[in-house]
Amino acid sequence: MGNMQLVPDRLLQGDTIGIVAPASPFDRKEFDRGVAVLKAMGFRIIVPDDIYIKKGYLAGPDIHRANLINTFFADRKIKAIICARGGFGSMRVLSLLDFESIKKNPKIFIGFSDISAILSVLYTKCGFVVFHGPMVTSLGDASKKTREALLAAVSSDAMLAIRPKTGITIRHGMASGPIAGGSLTTLCHLVGTPFGPMFKGHILFLEDKGEACYRIDRMLTHMKLAGCFDGLAGLVIGSFKDCGSVSEIIGIVDNLFKEDNIPVLAGFEVGHGKSNITIPIGLNATLDTDTQLLSFHKSATSNQQKVRRSEGQKIRRLED
Repeated sequence: MGNMQLVPDRLLQGDTIGIVAPASPFDRKEFDRGVAVLKAMGFRIIVPDDIYIKKGYLAGPDIHRANLINTFFADRKIKAIICARGGFGSMRVLSLLDFESIKKNPKIFIGFSDISAILSVLYTKCGFVVFHGPMVTSLGDASKKTREALLAAVSSDAMLAIRPKTGITIRHGMASGPIAGGSLTTLCHLVGTPFGPMFKGHILFLEDKGEACYRIDRMLTHMKLAGCFDGLAGLVIGSFKDCGSVSEIIGIVDNLFKEDNIPVLAGFEVGHGKSNITIPIGLNATLDTDTQLLSFHKSATSNQQKVRRSEGQKIRRLED
């Protein structure tokens, strides 16, 4: 699983991004602000007419939400897919995704929070790199750092390196492996399903929002007892917003991983905090607690667009 690491095509100026809503309905004003940010970055945006459907706490029926994803993966004109928002309901579409078709059309897929379920499954079932990053409704008032990190991940050849502003080393050491992870609550709920996460050999990052400390303890314990952390290479702790004090969270993690001889580093601005740095899931990285750095071994996208660009120039020349 970790070795395939198929990286999707890099986004170029003028490329088309499709927006999907696999989870909850969203605020229209926030959505429009986020769309404006993506357009200002130089991308064309496709918003499906029926993306605004609501069904209780879901953005429409399960099959409708799954079909938007299936359709956009199959559409060659669309070079990247970004989710409108998280919330609830991503798990309900997993069994409706057309993995055979998706596998044939790897492309950039971006989301976080409840969308962690889809990120995890696209990586495990299809073997390509996906992006844990801001969504449309959070982009409108996202920090400059958040926007720049997203652009760097999906449209540059930079080898990303992330150093937390205030890193806290819980366990010293250094480890390498592909990155996996996302919302603790969402990943915990995948345990025991056909889409259950296994992180052997991986550097795992976790974040969450609005969960009491005893619940975080219970979820981590559940995953530990289920064997999810067997053979883990390293652990990265992102933001745990409104989840109790940082020291409490660190205490829980410290306690649960005390027998594991793996590097554990907290303080990353990943998740529901003020900044949400984009993390490519499935990409090999090295975690070093001495330098407090998570550094990726190659860029998160591939440069096949050079071919696209030159083909475009050929076509233009012929038209001239």
